[in-house]
Amino acid sequence: MVLTDHRKQLIAIYKNNKMNTEFQNKDPKEKMLWEIAKKRASFKRHLITYVLVNIFIWAIWYFNGHREVSDKYPWPIWTTLGWGLGVAIHYFQAYISSQEDAVLREYEKLKNKK
Repeated sequence: MVLTDHRKQLIAIYKNNKMNTEFQNKDPKEKMLWEIAKKRASFKRHLITYVLVNIFIWAIWYFNGHREVSDKYPWPIWTTLGWGLGVAIHYFQAYISSQEDAVLREYEKLKNKK
C-alpha cells in the first residue's frame, strides 16, 4: 500500500498524540522529561538540515566560479550566519534553558521562603 504524504502526516500526528496521552496520566516529572526529549530531537533534526543545506549552498558557490566574482566575501556566509543564529537559539532552548526547570526553581524558592 502506497502512503501519500497526507496519510503519513496523519499517522505521525496520531502516533504523537498517542504518546502524549500516555504521558499525561503519569508523573509530571516524566511528562516534563518527555517534553525535553521532544525539544532535543527537534534540535537534532534542525542541525542536520542546517549542515546538509549549507554544504549544498557552499558547493554551489564554490563550483559556480567563485573566483571570478569581485566580492570581498562569499555570499553563502549570509545564510550560514543567519540560519546559524536560529540553530544556536534552538540549541539554547533545547539544552540550556528549560521553562519547566525555571518554574520548578521559582516554586522551590517560594516554598522554602514560607
